[in-house]
Amino acid sequence: MSNNGGPNVPGLGMEPYIPPELPVLPLRDTVIYPHIIVPLLIIREDLIRMIDDVLTTNRMVAAVASKGDVEEPGPDDLYQIGTAAAIIRMLKIPDGTMQLFVQGVQRIRIKEYVQREPYAKARVEPIKEIIEGTVEMEALARNVLSQFKNMVSLAPYLPNEIVIAAMNINEPNNLADFIAANINISMEEKQQLLEAISVKERLEKLTVYLNKEIEILEIGSKIQSEIQTEMSKSQREYFLREQMRAIQKELGEVDEKTMEINEFREKIEKSGMPEEARKEAERELDRLAKMPVAAAEYTVARTYLEWLTSLPWQVSTEDKLDIEAARKVLDEDHYDLDKVKDRILEYLAVRKLKEDMKGPILCFVGPPGVGKTSLGQSIARALGRKFVRISLGGMHDEAEIRGHRRTYIGALPGRIIQGIRKAESNNPVFMLDEVDKIGMDFRGDPAAALLEVLDPEQNFSFSDHYLDVPFDLSKVMFITTANTVVPIPPALFDRMEVLELPGYTEVEKLKIAQQFLVPRQLEAHGLKKSQLSFSEEALRAIIRNYTREAGVRNLEREIATICRKVAKDIASGTRKSKKVQERDLHGFLGPIKFRFEVAEEADEIGVATGLAWTEAGGDVLFVEAQVVPGEGKLILTGKLGDVMQESAQAALTYCRSISKEYGVESDFFKKNDMHVHVPAGAIPKDGPSAGITMTTALLSAITRKKIHKDVGMTGEITLRGKVLPIGGLKEKVLAAHRAGIKTIIIPQDNEKDLEEIPDFIRKDLKFVPVKHINQVLEVALVDGRRRAAASRESASEESSAKLIPRKRSIRKTQLKRPSAGKAAKNTATGKPASKKTSG
Repeated sequence: MSNNGGPNVPGLGMEPYIPPELPVLPLRDTVIYPHIIVPLLIIREDLIRMIDDVLTTNRMVAAVASKGDVEEPGPDDLYQIGTAAAIIRMLKIPDGTMQLFVQGVQRIRIKEYVQREPYAKARVEPIKEIIEGTVEMEALARNVLSQFKNMVSLAPYLPNEIVIAAMNINEPNNLADFIAANINISMEEKQQLLEAISVKERLEKLTVYLNKEIEILEIGSKIQSEIQTEMSKSQREYFLREQMRAIQKELGEVDEKTMEINEFREKIEKSGMPEEARKEAERELDRLAKMPVAAAEYTVARTYLEWLTSLPWQVSTEDKLDIEAARKVLDEDHYDLDKVKDRILEYLAVRKLKEDMKGPILCFVGPPGVGKTSLGQSIARALGRKFVRISLGGMHDEAEIRGHRRTYIGALPGRIIQGIRKAESNNPVFMLDEVDKIGMDFRGDPAAALLEVLDPEQNFSFSDHYLDVPFDLSKVMFITTANTVVPIPPALFDRMEVLELPGYTEVEKLKIAQQFLVPRQLEAHGLKKSQLSFSEEALRAIIRNYTREAGVRNLEREIATICRKVAKDIASGTRKSKKVQERDLHGFLGPIKFRFEVAEEADEIGVATGLAWTEAGGDVLFVEAQVVPGEGKLILTGKLGDVMQESAQAALTYCRSISKEYGVESDFFKKNDMHVHVPAGAIPKDGPSAGITMTTALLSAITRKKIHKDVGMTGEITLRGKVLPIGGLKEKVLAAHRAGIKTIIIPQDNEKDLEEIPDFIRKDLKFVPVKHINQVLEVALVDGRRRAAASRESASEESSAKLIPRKRSIRKTQLKRPSAGKAAKNTATGKPASKKTSG
């Protein structure tokens, strides 16, 4: 307790006497204010000795707080301002410690320490408080007292009598010290109030601390009140439900819970679920019947039963087995894509002969915009099945496929079971979009979870973590889509039947635009055929000059742009109809975005035209070579991958080996550096198929011979000049045809792949199959025929001079899945696909 006047203490009065030197009593976790009585427990032996000495003299000490949480604070750990305190009572405890009751007398400042052993003693000076007898001071004091009253009403740790004690204190300085000693603030804040010599400043700080404490107490009181209200509400609901149950029992009525249990029992009977699932459902239903409705587990069990009873365990749609009708539906929705359509019709034919056939697992691989996703919807329509699509792009959590276990709050089945429930059929066409863009992190590998889903030998008993009972997925027709098969794990790739959807040719795009894109955009923009039409020349010009893609998405966007502009003119009354001609495209779409012909370029030295495969289809790849004075180094730029850099080194080595045949000086490579650059430097490029292109560009730069502008080439080169086969030939040929290249040099082992090239494109192009780089140079270099012939003669002589002929290894050219290491990474520029020469 504390009081205003305190007991009769020597030297205590209006002007109390403070000795010039006082023993220092260090305090931990407390601050003593003037006129406040505080109990203290003394444990340290040196302080017990100090108290014994003080009790024989003037009974006064300098009580000073420590700055931090120090176990045994010394003089250096203490504040400079403390309180002169009088010991008014002392009790010795049997364990050797000492309990004191001390009363603060006056604020003091420690000037210097005059003794440190056996205990600290300091020279001190009293501090005289600054008291302003103004109206503002009175207002501050009253405000502080009012806040203190409010705080006591909120604080459970303060008795109401303390307010009466505060109201009996008249002096503002004593009131501030009394309140500061009784509120819950930090040590630093208590010390700041002790060091506030101006009473006005002290009251202002105290106002801030009181406001903060009141706000904390009010929030705590609000939280407590809400909890109390919620508990009262739950109890009230429980009693009301019990009363309702008793009334219904008297009236012979069934309560809601019993009705719900009976409904679930009926659903379980009608669902047709297998025996294992039925046992689990009945067991969970028995648990549900014994639970109170207010229990947290009740909702979990109820949700689980809803999922079990709502799944289509025995519900199937009847397949349309009319093959001609299915062919008609597929042709209505998509142009060309004969391989995919034939595969679907084959499935229908076998399904017609064998009813219990398992659903196929197909994987559509092709560049963006060729119609992979929409083809899945068309297949579902042709078969007469429900269609479900989920996107796997960016998925990192295995639980997205298999679901969460019911122990987790908010657990749900995986996306597969959710899709089946949404389809309301156990044999839908289920499309897993972007299977090549699945991620993996600490939450698991979704691709590994798909192994069971996409395996016909396992998915008849697919187990979802949430359901925890097997579900038959063998009737589902799974279709996955991907832009490239490189990122797909081998085990998952092995379970799927890959159908490649290559990029469209110009003629195919024209047909697609006429039959599908233009009518769809006219309908989307509310236009009639009589109001807007496109000439064939206009569509062909859009394809050539405003798009450069394997699919038709950008083509549809450009057509939509024209439709919007024409719709605006028709709506505003400026025109009634429009037939778009080629000359109108600049006004609708702006300047030409892409140059269709490369034939406008002149023959150049050191610039060869290569062909590249990308995720978006094929592309033209220019390889530039330049000879500069130097020390014989090979400089490679254009963000080339490791395989492509090795191809450049092999190309340079071969050029050096035949340089004499082209009249190159012997010290040429010691005095000059070779710089090879592939433009579009921000896009990663990799693969070996630019080998002959780099060789041609380097030899052109070394010999100063020009390269034919309309010759494109692709092929891997060895150190002996052999040309090895490559992949992605169809995409590369389509890109060359779009770019206006007339002659294409290909490896001889790839000649069989020309069957995949449409006839009208083969008629426009000249294909030159080669086995050796000399044949490439003969075609590509201007005046390269004579040098190449001489080189062949020299090579023939060297070959005939060998006693034992070397057996040439034959490279298999069957379609293989490229390794993940050859995939070019996406760049920070956000481009959709990276150029990659395909090996």
